[in-house]
Amino acid sequence: MARILIAPLDWGLGHATRCIPLVRHLLLRGCTVVLAAEGPVATLLQQEFPQLPLLPLPGYRVSYGRGSARLSVLLQLPRILLAMRRERRWLRQLLKREQFDAVISDNRPGLHHPAITSIYITHQLRIRSGLGAFFDGLLERLHARAVRSFDETWIPDATGPLALAGSLSKPANWPQPLRYLGLLSRFELPAELPHRYDLLLLLSGPEPQRTRLEQLFCGQLASYAGKVLLVRGLPQTASPLPAWAPSVTVVNHLPAQELQQALLQCGLVVSRSGYTTLMDLLRLRRPAVLVPTPGQTEQEYLAVRMQELGFFPWLPQKNLQLQTVLAAADHFTASPPPAPEVFEHYRSILDAFLSAQGLPCTPTA
Repeated sequence: MARILIAPLDWGLGHATRCIPLVRHLLLRGCTVVLAAEGPVATLLQQEFPQLPLLPLPGYRVSYGRGSARLSVLLQLPRILLAMRRERRWLRQLLKREQFDAVISDNRPGLHHPAITSIYITHQLRIRSGLGAFFDGLLERLHARAVRSFDETWIPDATGPLALAGSLSKPANWPQPLRYLGLLSRFELPAELPHRYDLLLLLSGPEPQRTRLEQLFCGQLASYAGKVLLVRGLPQTASPLPAWAPSVTVVNHLPAQELQQALLQCGLVVSRSGYTTLMDLLRLRRPAVLVPTPGQTEQEYLAVRMQELGFFPWLPQKNLQLQTVLAAADHFTASPPPAPEVFEHYRSILDAFLSAQGLPCTPTA
């Protein structure tokens, strides 16, 4: 059977969670899947697929400083380039010891090899740096050059006017063929469940902004009358949970099945506008208010786009008040979410890929 290596970026958990449906389908087709990651991403993947081998692969370890997020990321470009060089070397050494038919790299531009089919996954082919059109164009060209050795690029987005990523997923030029996977979510179609929480706070993303948003809500929830579930987005943390108001349930992390159940039992979600989070919320058809990570221009763009499409309202993190969040949700009239079929399209793409590559697998029913 086909043996496939899958390695997501460690910049938040979204790259890993959107790989979950791909892994599930490849396993359904009888493929042997090997995962590669470190840190919280590795912990999440181990929880979801305890039966699969997971290789230690160092991440990019990008973080946001206390100043400008844009400047912080730019200053870390040498670290990112070094990580890309290291992962190329890591894959070369791995292929000397083990046999793989393909590698699927979610936003890791260095993880490719000419001896095996190399697939690159990203939804951000056009860059929004917040530093102007000239710099955006420069970064786009650098991105395209960095991934030119991959055989294909797969885009987790729909096509047409309801493409979630908007202009981000529509490059003017790209060095290899593009395949649009449709939307990816680890969650299944929603089911009716009894109401349990009035508010679910879903935290994620790099530090220190993840902690800042958590602290922002900490004092305000003491006077909130409803029941709250706070998911801190820390799958690797085993330290004691912080003390909150009696009406607030706090967990560091929830596996996919438990998180899906919690989301379906809540009245309102407050979350970042990370791309994978948006796909999950639309899959489950949950009402939400988005709070993009300050200075992360992709999330800021996506938050505005979600409001323009009529899916979710958004608010800036600065001086965020819980009452303002609740009011934004009350006054927002949401548009219908994408059709369920959009979340199943990736299956046919994977099947076509396996067939085109001549990779042995279990035929579909």
